[in-house]
Amino acid sequence: MPRLTKLLPIAFAVLLLVIDLSGVAAQTAASEIGGLRAYWHVFIAYAIVILMVLGWVISIGRRLKDIQERLGK
Repeated sequence: MPRLTKLLPIAFAVLLLVIDLSGVAAQTAASEIGGLRAYWHVFIAYAIVILMVLGWVISIGRRLKDIQERLGK
């Protein structure tokens, strides 16, 4: 858990940088043409949700492992 606490500010800074860069890309002329560039925020939202669910699953797995070790003793 301490590693996660150390990585959280770094991940947040990277996320803010990606959001800022994607905002710049959305303001270019290519976004007026159409296509998938207009939906950059949806892709970022899905990526965040997938990472959060993955972290949640890993957390549950670690807790179950601790419980199994306690019951095994």
